[in-house]
Amino acid sequence: MKSLVVIPTYNEIDSLPGTLDRVRAAAPEAHVLVVDDSSPDGTGALADARAEQDDHVHVLHRTEKNGLGPAYLAGFSWALASGYELVCEMDADGSHRAEDLALVIQRAEMADNPDLVIGSRWVSGGATQGWDARRVALSRGGNLYINAMLGLGVRDATAGLRAYRAAILRRMDLGRVEAMGYGFQVNMTMLVDEAGGRIVEMPIVFLEREAGQSKLSGGIFTEELALVTKWGLAKRSAQVVDLAGRGLNLASQALSRARGGRGRA
Repeated sequence: MKSLVVIPTYNEIDSLPGTLDRVRAAAPEAHVLVVDDSSPDGTGALADARAEQDDHVHVLHRTEKNGLGPAYLAGFSWALASGYELVCEMDADGSHRAEDLALVIQRAEMADNPDLVIGSRWVSGGATQGWDARRVALSRGGNLYINAMLGLGVRDATAGLRAYRAAILRRMDLGRVEAMGYGFQVNMTMLVDEAGGRIVEMPIVFLEREAGQSKLSGGIFTEELALVTKWGLAKRSAQVVDLAGRGLNLASQALSRARGGRGRA
């Protein structure tokens, strides 16, 4: 399959070269799109230089930094317009191993045709390195809450190493994406599920970032939990309305049968 790996960047000049080297070595057939949000540290210029040397590397420059979600959506649009069949996500900071990316791509190409393959930290065989107990508990607990609210049946809905078939992206209404930050991964997982897509998880090892500064903050987690709660309540409300409608329909049918029986008598 013609595959594209979308890597969003903002001030990743220290980590991006190593990430590109490892991706090109582990998945040599895949193309890479660096989506740079006008990094002041020169990340975009570095990516341009790599693209001039390697026809498998491409760069999309954005003029504003308005969140991870919009950066990925811009990359998805570029991928679909360019005719790629498989669209992958990967962080630039070294936390995702290139060998795991290669395995995710292989899994996506298998005969059962999954629409979304998630590289998961929390399925059997998955792991993290360099995380303290608090961070593990926060991620695991967050995913438990996501499943309780949304019923996705996914162990790691927040994972950022993943591969989408272009067909499912075309079938989805990407205009419904609400999350700008790290809630984007949950948002996309939910939309794939609602579109009837087949989601599979495979184990990966997630590493602590090797260079640069983490962009995670308390506000990111607050946004994610608020959106999950909103989506979950909306889903439950829709289910209640659906059950009520079915109940009224059954009652109406029973009443019609009863009236018909009296008429025949």
